[in-house]
Amino acid sequence: MPKKTTEQYKEILHKYMDSQNEQDLYVGQKFSREFIEKEISPEDVIGIHKASLQEMLPDAPSALWHSFDFLIEVMIHYGLALQEHQSLIRKQEELDIEMKIAAQVQNTLLKTKVPHYLGLDVGYVSVPAKQMSGDYIYFMNKDEDHISVAIADVIGKGIPAALCMSIIKLGMDRLRHSHVNPGSVLEVINRQVEENIDDSMFISMFYGEYSEINSVFTYASAGHEPALHYCHKEKKFYELDADGLLLGVQNGVMYEERSVILKEGDFIVMMTDGVTETKTETGFISELVIQELLLEMKDDSAQQMVDVVYERLLEMQEFTLHDDFTIVILKKEVSS
Repeated sequence: MPKKTTEQYKEILHKYMDSQNEQDLYVGQKFSREFIEKEISPEDVIGIHKASLQEMLPDAPSALWHSFDFLIEVMIHYGLALQEHQSLIRKQEELDIEMKIAAQVQNTLLKTKVPHYLGLDVGYVSVPAKQMSGDYIYFMNKDEDHISVAIADVIGKGIPAALCMSIIKLGMDRLRHSHVNPGSVLEVINRQVEENIDDSMFISMFYGEYSEINSVFTYASAGHEPALHYCHKEKKFYELDADGLLLGVQNGVMYEERSVILKEGDFIVMMTDGVTETKTETGFISELVIQELLLEMKDDSAQQMVDVVYERLLEMQEFTLHDDFTIVILKKEVSS
């Protein structure tokens, strides 16, 4: 320990104890930089302070000096804990930066464009609960008479979920220009997921294709939330469900395929469980709440409908999403 620094500290302390004025206190505060520059630890500073007082107050009770020994031990362990804490903070900051970069890459990689399709109004909202999303939407215009949409949800969050979505997008890109029915699409994607993704990761997916030729919406599901079909004529909702295991559970799975005819004013609603399992103070909302919201806006555009559903459900959750939120609406337009 530098002898000069110790002597300087003794002198500053002595002056302050004699005067106890603000100026001498300020000198002591500035001198603390000397300890930092000389890399003198907090416990060593306490040792210097103790030695200085022992010279100035030789008749002080021994209990006072023992208290300084106790303080030195406390500061040693405090310093170790502080270093560990600061190290964790730095690691967390580095992780946050990496997550932000990963989220930006994900947004760029998985960005989808809503297709403009004569006679069909399309709207969607997809908002992650955290930086990385485990939900995914994929739109395809196979030709001028067909439009397809896939909605997927990874059972898991963060970077692993984002990597899973990359596999889904890769598979969908390969199928973009092929005329494959929904059940076969899920078979292909399931094979890719099963072969390339860890066994602990599973994905639910709903895939549907609308044909303008006969107004038929054909769909298949891989363990996903049932879609809703609103029948304008009957003023009633029907669930669109089909048998099929989650993607990645096993290879060689066959996916059931079903279809429904859309008439003017009808619409299809596809959602992830972040919508259907909206949690409020009193518990999870029922599907009837979502249906009532949709009925209120059934005459609005598809995008207005999904925007309002998101805003209302977010408000019910006190503006905090507990899960990724994704909803898509395909609405058969009414001819003028």
